[in-house]
Amino acid sequence: LIHKGVVRIEYVESWRLSDFDEEYFHKPEKHRLTSAQKLILENIRDSMSKKDFCSILVHGVTGSGKTEIYLNAISTVLQAEQSALLLVPEIALTPQISRYFRAWFGAKVAIVHSGLSKGERFDQWRRIREGEARVVVGTRSAIFSPLQELGLILIDEEHDDSYKQEKLPRYHARDVALRLAQMKKIPVILGSATPQLETYYHSTKNGRPRYEVLTSRVMERPLPQVKIVDMRHEFRRVGKATVISQVLRESIGKRLVRGEQSLILLNRRGYSSCLLCRSCGSVETCRECSISLTYHQKSNRLNCHYCGHTRSVPRLCSRCGKIYLHFLGEGTEKIQGILMDFFPDARVDRLDKDTISRKGSLTRILHGVSSGSTDILVGTQMISKGHDFPNVTLVGVLMAEQALRMPDFRAAEKTFPLLTQVAGRAGRGERPGEVLIQAYEPNHYSLRHACTQDYRLFSEEELRFRRRFQYPPFTWLANLIVQSRRQSRSRELAFSISDLLHSHREYFSSKRRMRILGPAKAARERLKGRYRFQILIKTTRRKELRQVLEATVEALQKKGQNLRRIFIDIDPVDLL
Repeated sequence: LIHKGVVRIEYVESWRLSDFDEEYFHKPEKHRLTSAQKLILENIRDSMSKKDFCSILVHGVTGSGKTEIYLNAISTVLQAEQSALLLVPEIALTPQISRYFRAWFGAKVAIVHSGLSKGERFDQWRRIREGEARVVVGTRSAIFSPLQELGLILIDEEHDDSYKQEKLPRYHARDVALRLAQMKKIPVILGSATPQLETYYHSTKNGRPRYEVLTSRVMERPLPQVKIVDMRHEFRRVGKATVISQVLRESIGKRLVRGEQSLILLNRRGYSSCLLCRSCGSVETCRECSISLTYHQKSNRLNCHYCGHTRSVPRLCSRCGKIYLHFLGEGTEKIQGILMDFFPDARVDRLDKDTISRKGSLTRILHGVSSGSTDILVGTQMISKGHDFPNVTLVGVLMAEQALRMPDFRAAEKTFPLLTQVAGRAGRGERPGEVLIQAYEPNHYSLRHACTQDYRLFSEEELRFRRRFQYPPFTWLANLIVQSRRQSRSRELAFSISDLLHSHREYFSSKRRMRILGPAKAARERLKGRYRFQILIKTTRRKELRQVLEATVEALQKKGQNLRRIFIDIDPVDLL
């Protein structure tokens, strides 16, 4: 047939598409900008016209319309025949935010995140490199996309820890974006309802980045009413510990009757957090990590959330051999089961790392809420930001203060944004929202100010704490982790490094300007079979920190030391 000219064969390239399906979501409408949005947009456009580097912090309350500003700013970039990059912190945000951008810009949008297959990622990369895609939406690795004629970088939820890669090569996508923008001489927009404290401090004190603020929601919709449920009173009333208070249970019931939806946040996945022996008091721990194993009911196995080790549930205690084993603590899987027992006619779904492991599951879960087929969504912090579900009128937060118990100077700063962001998911439609925060420590300032979404008052109290104990933004930090399969070798190397750091500090700095804390056992002493010791450096001069570290590394190399056992993290976001 080919020889006779009846059939002609042509090779046509077909791009592999991601699992995003635009039919899963309603098309977003283009809204008229408020006067505050217009003012910020004009300031951004003015910065773009100067063709020079600048950074702008857009500090807007949840639901204030930051995404509309992003969309209009990118439209201006495309009109100038340039390209734009939008970073979002997590894969859970990409389907919904992709909906907005594809509705505006169609095939010009490329999506980049770890949930794509290798083929899909390859195709997206080629579309970007060849100029077919001029708008890239993605997680932290998207910062390395080969965009042509880059004209604008936007970083949504700029405070989020997900922008920091903890594995080698360590980098913070926000810092890389700022450096890239300096090289390209283009603006960077940092958006957040709860900016990182360092960003906010430098913006309001030094004017870098330039500070822009949105104080109200679009269409003058009120912020949700937020109340703290004191679980100490609930314990006295019921006579035992309970995970869902009576007031939250009643509020969920009212929403079901009215055909409204609820979100329940518990930032802990699995069914139970540990397996406890009530005879000897020990818990089942991972063989490779000094971490308790989490029980997952669906698989009926104990899992380590750090190294991935998994094992069956034992019948007897591994330490004393008794049978008195008891599951302790609650995770999202258990909460889902409790709510299904409370409300057997309700459609309860769950969003966490366990439920989105299969391809397409994330889109299915989010579509369930968007379409109204899900009445109650239980999830970890993945449900707390970026989502816009107009029919969600109730948000419940369980164990709100659990992060405050961690040995981390950022504990309050991590708690406040989480509560503020998840509270912002309620009342985004025509109906007002309500938020119930359950806590055993209701008077902590991060919880109190999260109720009013008053970032200024929270930052004032947190900055007083940081100034007193010399933490960022008043100092710079470096976290050194020394690890080995033998505890003695790890400890010996850590003290050797500490001696080198002290000797080089005498040459490049002083005790007054630089403090060296440790070495000490890391909070998570053993991970993936390696014992870890930690050294923390605080300094008021970043240049001196670099000089001391470079001299120390050079001295270790001369000694023939294996540097793979040493991890140096500058500006750490996780000290555990």
